[in-house]
Amino acid sequence: MGKPSTSVCNTMQRKRWALMILLVLSVSTIGVILVRSSFDFCSVGGKISSHQFVEEKFRSAPELPNPLGFMKSKLVLLVSHELSLSGGPLLLMELAFLLRGVGAEVVWITNQKPLEADEVIYSLEHKMLDRGVKVISAKGKRAVDTALKADLIVLNTAVAGKWLDAVLKEDVGRVLPKILWWIHEMRGHYFKADLVKHLPFVAGAMIDSHATAEYWKNRTQARLGIKMPKTYVVHLGNSNELMEVAEDSVAKRVLREHVGESLGVRTEDILFGIINSVSRGKGQDLFLRAFYESLEIIKEKKLQVPTMHAVVVGSDMSRQTKFETELRNFVQEKKLENYVHFVNKTLTVAPYVAAIDVLVQNSQARGECFGRITIEAMAFKLPVLGTAAGGTMEIVVNGTTGLLHSAGKEGVMPLAKNIVKMAMQVELRLTMGRKGYERVKEMFLEHHMSHRIASVLREVLQRAKARALR
Repeated sequence: MGKPSTSVCNTMQRKRWALMILLVLSVSTIGVILVRSSFDFCSVGGKISSHQFVEEKFRSAPELPNPLGFMKSKLVLLVSHELSLSGGPLLLMELAFLLRGVGAEVVWITNQKPLEADEVIYSLEHKMLDRGVKVISAKGKRAVDTALKADLIVLNTAVAGKWLDAVLKEDVGRVLPKILWWIHEMRGHYFKADLVKHLPFVAGAMIDSHATAEYWKNRTQARLGIKMPKTYVVHLGNSNELMEVAEDSVAKRVLREHVGESLGVRTEDILFGIINSVSRGKGQDLFLRAFYESLEIIKEKKLQVPTMHAVVVGSDMSRQTKFETELRNFVQEKKLENYVHFVNKTLTVAPYVAAIDVLVQNSQARGECFGRITIEAMAFKLPVLGTAAGGTMEIVVNGTTGLLHSAGKEGVMPLAKNIVKMAMQVELRLTMGRKGYERVKEMFLEHHMSHRIASVLREVLQRAKARALR
């Protein structure tokens, strides 16, 4: 039998790559998902003397012993307020898999579940079960017994605080010394006594950025009159699986071509992407206004630029929200239907990161707590246009790995001008993308995050053990 032709082999290889990528990247804490920050962190870190920042000294090679190895055989209870395609739950799932990878016994509880069957919850629970994570009911004797026996409890997000009194009741005091509270929120409405009244008494708080840690320190004291526990600032890192694809030129090209075809974007066009759950706080409306203004600038000045497209990844038209409808109405009103594309929220976000040329991180008000999508885009050598707020300022180096603009309506025209600049200056895009990739390699990889988290878990376990012996 003769050898297959080169074209057939290439076609088979492309299909194999696409299938492998979609399988490997079935769980990512990107944007829509997600939680998951000019990282001039020396100046930022210097302002927060009351926090212990898990230093960027862990630059060792990933082949060294797993820093979480000491968690082997430990019983860890993970309590999430919900199970969805949002950043907090997906990030906690990633921690579950890291702990399972070193032999820890991991039990998962979801505090709030809809009464009706939910495909997303079903899928995510089975991903955990397949990896050896035990999924149990949030209520009942088994949940209480597990909490009492656990070596460590990770309470994920401020909202998960509701679970303590509702389920543990008189046993709350017995478990507080072994709780690590992982906080991702940057919104004022989370500062309610019924949510966080136990916060001062837990073993520690782990927060994704300095900006968020400072915000929580000030707000809890000013608004609730309570003091934060020992607080650890832990920047996140990209998974090894994502980095494999990001560093594979063949995989990226296959994904870009596939997504481009599905959206009607040609190879020579330039694609700006915003990848977050669609909500007013994520700023998709202001991004689309800026995109429209950028087209107006190009038309007015008669600039020669490639055809520009915008993609909004993270929609949920099944919910028919007022905000989602506003976005689509704006696109129709401005006759942008051929240039603006909406993609429903999905776990397989990497193809869209591979397909775009520039990431827009347009979270409003106080910005993102961290914004995992930002470092994932930088791993794909993309420049980032971000709001000068929150954790984005601890990731993006303005003028080097991307360009920052103000949050709010006053940021629309600066963002529009930055979009035009990116469209016109190919070399600037490439240089910023390369610098962003170098920054990720230096401090935002999985083994960096594992070291940071391991340092926190080790100290929290030691503190819990010491308190139990008193």
